[in-house]
Amino acid sequence: MTTLIAAENHIALFALLCAICALVIYLEQKYAWAAKITGCIMVLLITLVLSNLKVIPESAAAYDFVGAYLVPMALPLLLFKADIKSILKDSGRLTVLFLIGAIGTCAGSVIAFFVVSGQIQEAPKFIAMITGSYIGGGINFVAMADNYGASGTTVATANVADALTMMFFFFALMVIPSIQFFRKHWLHPHEDRIEAVNATGEDKGEAATSAAAYWGKREISLFDIAFEIGLSLVIVAVAAPISEFFSTVIPTSNFVLNFFNALLGSKYLIITLLSVAVATAFSDKISKIGGAQEMGTYFIYLFFATMSAPVSIRLLVGDAPWFFVACMIIVIINIVFVLAGAKFLHFGIEEAMVCSNANIGGGSTAMALAIAKNWTALIIPGLLVGTLGNVIGNFFGILMGTLFGA
Repeated sequence: MTTLIAAENHIALFALLCAICALVIYLEQKYAWAAKITGCIMVLLITLVLSNLKVIPESAAAYDFVGAYLVPMALPLLLFKADIKSILKDSGRLTVLFLIGAIGTCAGSVIAFFVVSGQIQEAPKFIAMITGSYIGGGINFVAMADNYGASGTTVATANVADALTMMFFFFALMVIPSIQFFRKHWLHPHEDRIEAVNATGEDKGEAATSAAAYWGKREISLFDIAFEIGLSLVIVAVAAPISEFFSTVIPTSNFVLNFFNALLGSKYLIITLLSVAVATAFSDKISKIGGAQEMGTYFIYLFFATMSAPVSIRLLVGDAPWFFVACMIIVIINIVFVLAGAKFLHFGIEEAMVCSNANIGGGSTAMALAIAKNWTALIIPGLLVGTLGNVIGNFFGILMGTLFGA
């Protein structure tokens, strides 16, 4: 069917997609209501409506370009800060609790699959995507979606269900430390510190200062842009033949070999390994270069803009409840695992909440929780373990994908 902007009109399509991304980023940073919806969801909804109104086509070469080139580039750009040595050194004990949460996510994914597999057409692909996301974050979701060729309907519906789940999840994380049952059965040293500070009337402005320092503007030079784009493309270019080699030489005669074939045959896993190796080996130099996080995140926005174009609103609404059920199962089991780990290891309830947040929501939201609750000692560790999740999320996503035949 004819659309207002033809599929062959690449420049007009790209102009519209970029304009939509600019608009939602502005809204997300300007208005509280938009921040709650999140920019990615707004991008999905806008392009979904435009596609169903026949303003833009369901498929186009412009969309394919984003998936084929910009998404692989986004992964190294977002991992250039993933210095493993610093993460393990500075995140300390939270790393153990974070990994327990990652296991909880996998356990929840297994249960969720058997609950919804008969109701969701691309259940194995969805489980691989959401497992990666609920261990690492949005970049892992995108990587697994592209890795397994998930349909636009699956990607869009999963995002809507995830956004709804996140509202309940963040509310739970804020409330649990204040509930008497958890205060009675778990340690709560950070809450005790806050109560002591309130009693003495001391200044509590450290968290706001940390937030301002982290989210403040950074200088970005022409060299920074040239270096980051060049390095990310080199990593993607090198990863492609390496993954093709492993996918060819590793047999698939049993589950273990099939898993390693899928693991090492995934260009996203190879990109992750190469990016982390570079970030760790040259951390002193790369850490001083700005703009990588911004460019990588922008590419992710463009990806979501392209994924909702082929989606029918009727199918989206009809399938969403089962996706939501799966997300809630995974989130609840993750929290249970983290709470059990905190209890067994004698960690504080605050550390449990930050680690669960780092699993499900990523490092930036874990940091935001720590800031909001004034758990100042957990701000940077929460961000760091979330970065660790970016590194390992694809591994677990591929594990689930292989297990269920994605």
